[in-house]
Amino acid sequence: MKLFQLLFEPDREEAEQGQDEIADAANLLQTGEFQLLQLAFYDAFGRELPESETSRLFTVYMVEQHVPPWARDYAQRILERERHGTLDDDNPAYHRYDRNYITYVPNGVRRFWMATLWCAAILIGGIAIATWAVEEPTSLLPPYFERSEVSGQD
Repeated sequence: MKLFQLLFEPDREEAEQGQDEIADAANLLQTGEFQLLQLAFYDAFGRELPESETSRLFTVYMVEQHVPPWARDYAQRILERERHGTLDDDNPAYHRYDRNYITYVPNGVRRFWMATLWCAAILIGGIAIATWAVEEPTSLLPPYFERSEVSGQD
C-alpha cells in the first residue's frame, strides 16, 4: 500500500522524513514540535512568529504534513550538533517559549536545606550539651538520669 502511495505522491516520503527530523530535534531539545517550528522561524527570519501566521503554519505542518524548508534546515542543524556532541539542550535560547523551564535551583529548595541543617545542628547541639551536663548518665539519649538518682530509689 505504501508503495502505491509513494508512486502517486512522491513528495510524501520526503515530507514524512522532514516531520521525523522535526520530532527528533524537538525531543533532543526537550520541547514540543510546534515550539521547534517557532524557534526555526525566529532563526530563519529574525523575528517572532506572528499571531496571524501561527494557525496557517500549524495547518500546513500538522494537517497537510508539509515541513517548511527553513524548519527542516533548523532541525538538521540541531541533529548535526547532537551527532558532534556540541548540542547544549539546556541553553536558554532553546527554551525561550517555555514558561516553566528552570535552569537554576529555586530559592525554596535552598531554604529547605538551610532549615534542615539548622534543625540538625540544634538537635545535635542539644544532645551534646545534655550529655556534658550530667556526670554519669544512664543512657545515651534523653531523658538523662544520673546513676545515683536511679540507684537511690531502689
